Parts: sequence; C-alpha cells; structure tokens
Amino acid sequence: MTIADVAAHAGVGAGTVSRVLNNSPRVSPTTRARVLAAIEALDYRPNPLAQGLSRGRCQTLGVVVPFFTHASAIERLRGIVAALDGSRYDLVLFNVESPVHRDEHLATLTRRDRADGLIVMSLPPPPASIERIVRAGVPIVLVDARAPGVPTVVTDDVEGGRLATRYLVELGHERIAFIGDDHDNPLGFVAGREREQGYRETMAAAGLAVPDGYVGHAPHVRGAAREVAARILDRPDRPTAVFASSDSQALGVLEAARAAGLAVPEDLSVVGFDDIEVSGYAGLTTVRQPLYESGRLAARLLLDVLEGRAEPEPREHRLELELVERTTTSPPGGRTSVAGRGRAGGHSVRDRVSEER
Repeated sequence: MTIADVAAHAGVGAGTVSRVLNNSPRVSPTTRARVLAAIEALDYRPNPLAQGLSRGRCQTLGVVVPFFTHASAIERLRGIVAALDGSRYDLVLFNVESPVHRDEHLATLTRRDRADGLIVMSLPPPPASIERIVRAGVPIVLVDARAPGVPTVVTDDVEGGRLATRYLVELGHERIAFIGDDHDNPLGFVAGREREQGYRETMAAAGLAVPDGYVGHAPHVRGAAREVAARILDRPDRPTAVFASSDSQALGVLEAARAAGLAVPEDLSVVGFDDIEVSGYAGLTTVRQPLYESGRLAARLLLDVLEGRAEPEPREHRLELELVERTTTSPPGGRTSVAGRGRAGGHSVRDRVSEER
C-alpha cells in the first residue's frame, strides 16, 4: 500500500495526501475528511522514514565511536539503545579506527539526511569539525570527550587516577606501578594520560617515588599490556601493586603475574578502571565509571533537543566514579585488609568526586 493508492481512492493528488499526513493547514476540511476516510478504509500506515525525509529528517541518530567492539564502548552503546527504546529514532554506528575515518565521518555528518543528531564517543573532535556540525544545525553531544560550545557527558579521569592510587597507598603499598595508553595515540585519547596524572600526583603527595620504568604505555588491549607488565614485574625492585588505566589492561597485568608465578593479591595487587562486565568474574578491583549511564544520558539529551523539549545547552554533565573492591587487592604480602573494607562479593568503597552540574 502506497500514498498513491490512498490518493487514487480519495480522488486527490499524492501531494494532498502528504499534506494531510503532515497536518498542513493548506487542506480544506472536506478534502481532509475524504483523505482520512481513504486511509482508514485501506488501512494505510505511513512510512516513518519517508515522512521524516519529507521534512528533512532521516529518523536516525549517528554515533561516532572508536573501536566499537571494545567492552567499554559496548556498554555505553547499550545505554544509548536503552534511551532510544520507544522513540522514533534508529541508531547508526560510524566506527573510527584512524584520524582519516574520523574526519571523513564528521565531514559527511553535517547533513541532516545522514543523521538527525550525533553522539561522538571518546573522540576529541577537531575544532573545525565541531564548528561545521554546529553551523549546519545538527545537534551533537560528546561522551568521554570535551569541546567548547557543545554538551558533554564526562567523568573526572584525573580524580579517578587519584582514587585508585590513594586506595593502594592506604592499603600500605609504596611500590606502585602504572600502565596506561600511549600518549601519542593518533586519535588524541586523553583519559589514560589524565589517569596517569592522578596517579603521579597522589604518589608525590604521599612522598612516594616513581622509579624509572615503573610507568609503562601500551595500546588499549590486553595482550600489549601483558607484555609491558611482564617487563615491569621482572625488575629486581618489583612493584607490589599495579594500577592499570583500563580493565582490559588490568587483565593483561593479571596474565603477566600468573606467567611470572606471582600470586594475586599476596604478591601483587592489581587495580583497573571501567568495571566492564568481565571484571566481576575476574574478581578485579577497579574504579567503576558509569559507562551505561553515560550513554543513556547522552542519548536523552539529544532526544530532548530533537523533540523540542530543550534547547542545545553547552553544559558539562559530570558523572561520579566509584571504587569497587574485589579480590585482586590486599595490603602488601596479603595481610588482612584494613577494618571496614570487605573484598569478597565486590564491596563498594564510594568516593563522590563530582555531581552532574
């Protein structure tokens, strides 16, 4: 059944049917009633996509995301999908694996026939790209990235680094190593660098040294982190604890410890960052960031603008972090943990670092 069938049944043109469907005032009451009767008689159901395109909309939200198969990206996408449930919008993913991919996607997404709105995840967009998108009138929200003049959903990664390191210091560790992302990554990720900053600040505040070689950098994958951790754990002054800037990297540290014959947490404590699903099964102590909620909030902000419930507001929405203590950490030598800090079952040690503001 098409709009042409409805037009023929009502004895009007297809344009008239389209105006009725779009509630145009340019149709007389008599003609409108005839068209509506034809729609009911034929049980015609308009195509939402076609209706959207006729109004310059394609009824889709675009999500530009790097390496979308990574566990943290998947969790954020789950939140976006949940927010879109029941809405008129479909989700379109634009995967980014290089600066060329990023720039190509951002250049084409200035057109509303590609996406009605954009969520850019974990990618600091070039300023020129942001300017083009805003100038084209395409609503945009950034997640885990910042840019002036657009809404952002973020956590405080520097404070997250402090939170993890402070926890290890309070357990009694003094030789604490750090493994994070490469600083010169081509896509400009900054979370690992900021978590390292929090680590270094906390070590300095505690009067603890960071020897040369105690900080390693690797791509954001388990295998690369395992190789870096193996070198650190082979040192004569081996650390008693490692803070990794992601859970995927922390899992690589656990593999390196097992290969070196080290018991966790008796010989080595390990803390990650993210709290992806597998971390609970691995018993990994980690800094939990609200991945699912960040995706859901970004999508809600975008929907509010697209549905006319709110104006675009260049506001930073900061979500809180939480330390989740499990079985990969203990005081040095595996001594009994300090009073009040359970480990089994994933006891949470909350440290409110910020509020949505």
